[in-house]
Amino acid sequence: MGVPQFKEIRRAYGFDEVAIAPGSVTINPEMTNTDFSVDGITLSTPILGSAMDAVASPKFASTMDGLGGMAVMNLEGVQTRYNNPDDMLDEIVEASEESVTGILQKVYSAPIREELVGERVQEIK
Repeated sequence: MGVPQFKEIRRAYGFDEVAIAPGSVTINPEMTNTDFSVDGITLSTPILGSAMDAVASPKFASTMDGLGGMAVMNLEGVQTRYNNPDDMLDEIVEASEESVTGILQKVYSAPIREELVGERVQEIK
């Protein structure tokens, strides 16, 4: 068995580690372009919404699209397991620290319903 090769990990920065400071050059907004392209999809607002149930709902994804960004919806999350996923998300949010693990297990043990996948996609369109 050979010695495993490891990649060197590059340093990444979080929001609270980056500051925007004025520079010596001024650029007017009309001189800029914030377009961002990913695999042939161009976004006028370079913002991506995370594929987390607490972030991306069909309404949020549609709103992000209208504003020039993109949201990715988790099609294996609560949106495709329940007719009214907001009730389940509220139950998770309101749960005590002691009971939240059991509630999460219950919520995510429900089967994914294929008909809800299509409904959620239609809601976004």
